Formats: sequence, C-alpha cells, structure tokens
Amino acid sequence: MTGPVVSPRMPKLLSDRSRFALEEAVPGPSDIHPSNPGVNKRFFRVPVRIEANDMLITLRSDSLTKLYEVQAWLQGSNQLNAVTVQSPKFTGLLNITTARVMFGGPGMPRRIADKDALPYANRIHPDSPMWMGFADQVANAFGPPPICTFQGNKSARLTDTIAGDYFYNGSIQVLNHNILDLAAFYLVDDSGEFGADLAYLERVQYMYRPNDPPSFGNDDQFTDGGGPTFLPNTYKGTDDARAGCTAGSWLPSGSGPQQVSTHKILGHISCLHRSSRAADGTPIHIRVDGPGYDELDVPDGSKQPKLHFSAFVPTADHFRRMRVNQAATDLVAEFKVEPGDVGLEPRITATRRQNFLAPSRSRRSFPLLELS
Repeated sequence: MTGPVVSPRMPKLLSDRSRFALEEAVPGPSDIHPSNPGVNKRFFRVPVRIEANDMLITLRSDSLTKLYEVQAWLQGSNQLNAVTVQSPKFTGLLNITTARVMFGGPGMPRRIADKDALPYANRIHPDSPMWMGFADQVANAFGPPPICTFQGNKSARLTDTIAGDYFYNGSIQVLNHNILDLAAFYLVDDSGEFGADLAYLERVQYMYRPNDPPSFGNDDQFTDGGGPTFLPNTYKGTDDARAGCTAGSWLPSGSGPQQVSTHKILGHISCLHRSSRAADGTPIHIRVDGPGYDELDVPDGSKQPKLHFSAFVPTADHFRRMRVNQAATDLVAEFKVEPGDVGLEPRITATRRQNFLAPSRSRRSFPLLELS
C-alpha cells in the first residue's frame, strides 16, 4: 500500500489524508476478540478472524449445480456443461480458501427451517427472504451507486478521488461471515428464559426502533412471524437511537402494548442510522448480501443459519464507523441498556471480516499490473 505504484493512486480520506480508502478490517465492538474482553455470546462463542485473502470471486446463478461446476472448473476440472473446457492454469497463483453459498428468494429460510425441523421454524415468516423475518425495501434502504464510489456524488464525498484518477468509479466491498443465533432471536425472552418466545413486538423493536416501531404485529405474535415482514426503512435522523432510549420501549401485555419508559432497547437500524447516511438522508452503502445455511465456523459442525454480509461502501472507515455506531456502546453505558436488549448484537456472531478493493470494470482484473 505504501509503495511507489500503489500509494499515489490509492484514494485517500478527505477527513485524514494520511489514510487510504482501503484499510484492513477491524473487529467490531460486539465481536468476540481480545480487544473486547467483556463481549460474550449466548451460544456461538467464536472469535472473529480478520481474513487476508487476495481476491474475492462472486458467482451468481439460479442453478446451484452450475455454480459448483464453475467452482470445480476454476480448480482444474476442465469440464463445463459436460464439455471439455481447459481450466485456467493458475500454477499456484490462486488457491481457493473458502466457498460460501448465499441464497435469495421469498420464503426460502422458512422452507429450509421446515425441512430440517429447526425448533423456531414456525416463528419465521413464510414470505421472508431473510432468516430474521424482516426485509428492507431497496428503494429506501440502499444508496444510489455513485454515492458508494470513491468520488461520491452531490450527497456525500468521502475521498479525494476526482475524474481521471486510476480508481475513479471504484469502491470498497466489505465481506463478513455471520452466524445467526435464531434460538436467541425467536425463543429466548429478554430475561434469558429459553422457550418463552420473543414476541413480534419485541423483535421488531430490536430490528428497527423502540419508540416508534413500524408495526405492532398481529394478535398472534408468534405463528408465522407474528407480523409483516416487509417494512419501510424510514430514516428519522442521527439521534433516532438516543430518542428511543429516552422514550423507552413497548412491551406486550394482556391488555395491549404498553410503553414503559424505564425499559431501554436499542434498535439495529436506528443505531445504524447514526452514521450510515449523508446529511440529506441518502444511504451511503449498497448491500449485496443474503442468507446462508452451512457448517462454516460452527463449533459443533452443525448447519446453522448465516448472514453472508457484503456491501459496497466508499471507504473502509465508513463501514468501521457504521459498526461502532451500530454497537452503540456509548448509549448502552449512558442508558444502562441490558445486554439482551442491544438490538441484534447479542444474536449475531461475526466470525470473519475482510475488506476488498473493488476497482471499476476497466481496472478490475489485476489492477496496477500494467504500471508495475
């Protein structure tokens, strides 16, 4: 990064010209890591690993068989679609470290949960594309592509990149591997009692916000998720999470939901909004992730629900700040938020993190090689 070829061409932060847009990933405040001695998880106590892969290859298809076929071809099978096609001769240049299968489609998590008789299967919304039952609308959750590039747009510009620069139209792709503790999300209440069933009203506040949840759910708060899956990702400003702590949260009761000012909850999205958007409210990221279901990094080797998180952002530091604000350790301390009420943080275990340089298409294959 500091060499004579890379350094002059790598975008630098406008906030600190000594730092590059591309930086190594760092553990988040809620990750299991020696830098966070007080962090623990209920079931999946797996330390985070900062990976050092050299390249990320993304394959997409409606056919899992074809994806595996292409992967095998890259590894030397010399076969594509039952036809002999010479595999690339990498001769030690590339070795595949891990392969992660992400899937997408309405209702797929529920169908997998039903098939494998997962204990919380009937708590997952049958139409949701995500394991946790909620899905944002792209129209109000993701930014326009230009804002995620190094040069940015009229809403936000985070690096010194200008037209004509080598990495103009480039971006940073974040790739994280997360194990989802869905037993804790669906079947463990905020007092830690297993089997008490977490009501929709509580889950929607953990996902969005406590003071103004986008839905209060159905009369039956549990079956098929207990409420709608598609909800608007409404931006209520950078102080939304603080406002939620000040107001308190809604608790289910026999006579209907009751707002309790002393019960503090942090909403995942309201905490994210502390730094994820431009001053005009435009999101400064585009997610390209989805659910998974596999054994990777699971201590007992069992298949578990995953979030293969990935997003395009203009700088690695932008994502780092998003993670810090999402964990909201400052608000946790100020409002004495109980560990089980810190949004999704106690229910997600990040086991791998890495940031990748994503040059524009014209520079994507072995960038800077022609200059070295």
